[in-house]
Amino acid sequence: MGVDIEVLVVDCDRVDAAPAGERRELLEEAAYGVEGDLDEEGWIWPSAAGTDWYGRYAFRRTLGSYKPHFWAGERWEHVRDFAAPGLRAALDRFTAALFWQGLEDVAGETAGGLPERECPWDANLLLWRPPHDIAAIKAFWTQAAPELDTLREPFARHAAVPNGWIGDFVSFAELLKGWSEVVAEADRRGWGIIGLRC
Repeated sequence: MGVDIEVLVVDCDRVDAAPAGERRELLEEAAYGVEGDLDEEGWIWPSAAGTDWYGRYAFRRTLGSYKPHFWAGERWEHVRDFAAPGLRAALDRFTAALFWQGLEDVAGETAGGLPERECPWDANLLLWRPPHDIAAIKAFWTQAAPELDTLREPFARHAAVPNGWIGDFVSFAELLKGWSEVVAEADRRGWGIIGLRC
């Protein structure tokens, strides 16, 4: 059995306002108690009273597994040397800030060049990005997105696999675009992003 991830955008002020001993349960209820079909993809917004402080994002064709995110990072590591320098720098930072830290000390930085911050909440997190990191992560994607398609041919030559997660450029780009949706929504609301380990 592998690791699963539930990705949420959250109003961090609302979580901070909860008693410290109740925050973990609050976040877990948000991730696992969300209304809707567990096979749904895209945004799931709760409608119950008092739940207007979070939204859950279900990545397409991942079934909640962390494996596609891991394999997207692996594929990126195989194709990044064939990317234009600006695209490489932007995607290094975008992926490192959100789901992939496989590259050791990218340009002397960690977590996409964002400062390492300890999460103030006691929760089983794979990812925590507070609101003040989101604009920078969005800027990484804004820089990378127009050139993303230039990776199609190098991906087919150097990173594609016949079986398994993220085997082709389309699935790689789809996962990245999913993360861009998460970042854009968090930025629009002034919220943070968390990934709970399941």
